[in-house]
Amino acid sequence: MGLLAIDSLSKSFGKLPVLDGLSFEVEEGSVFGFIGRNGSGKTTTMKIIVGLLKADQGEVFVGGTKVVFGETPTNRLIGYLPDVPEFYGFMNAFEYLRLCGRIAGMNPTDIERKSSELIALVGLQEGAPRRIKGYSRGMKQRLGIAQALMHDPVLLICDEPTSALDPQGRSEILAILSRVRERTTVLFSTHILADVERICDTVGVLHQGRIALGGNLEQIKSAHRRDTIMFWLSETDPAALVALGEDLRRLPFVEQLTVAGTVFSATVKSLRNDSRMLLVELASRDVTVLGYQVLEPTLENLYLDVIA
Repeated sequence: MGLLAIDSLSKSFGKLPVLDGLSFEVEEGSVFGFIGRNGSGKTTTMKIIVGLLKADQGEVFVGGTKVVFGETPTNRLIGYLPDVPEFYGFMNAFEYLRLCGRIAGMNPTDIERKSSELIALVGLQEGAPRRIKGYSRGMKQRLGIAQALMHDPVLLICDEPTSALDPQGRSEILAILSRVRERTTVLFSTHILADVERICDTVGVLHQGRIALGGNLEQIKSAHRRDTIMFWLSETDPAALVALGEDLRRLPFVEQLTVAGTVFSATVKSLRNDSRMLLVELASRDVTVLGYQVLEPTLENLYLDVIA
């Protein structure tokens, strides 16, 4: 059983089904990208994990202990960052973290040590003495991560922590989450696929209430890899390019070919053998290849295939 195990989870709001037999696990030490379009049920799932929402059916286990709605002993194992964290604006970061430490039952020495450590981890040293009401969205996300880690959770749940940030803010939060993985397991909910590819090693695509695609990200890409080559040609005559495309499609080893101006993408039967034959064919036609790249499947491609 993984550190987080979800088994046959179902939840409806009135007549609207949101989760329909959802099952997946998050292994200890991983960063799990929980992916899905807005309204797919990601936040609903996370609220069930932390005991704030009652499931219609199914079970959730954290560290081998069953999560029970309204009774939250498992929350001592969880750090939670909601999509829009709220704070006491009249406090500064140190004051707020001290409050969180007291609520968690930590002793004063540990509270001071952890507060300073986490302020440094999330890069809030300069802003820590300021009142939180003056913080930017990115600074609040940083403080939210710090408070979620205050009690040394074994699982950190982040609900779309980068969705409302500018590119620099997103990059900074992702860098923090990459560092955090050294001390805890992370479940990272988002619909920004580039963020998942940057920091996650395992993923789960939530679609129609279930995991439509899940597992190790590199293994998923490998399993869905197609032998596709993209090449850029020197030929610029539109008629010649069209004729060349038609000829290449007739080659027995070319399964599919798309043309976009001077850029050709060919899916072949065997990358090892057929790519060389394709280049020889182009050379025989006095066509100069300016660039050549073997295409790897992207998470975006896989995601769109799943939800199509």
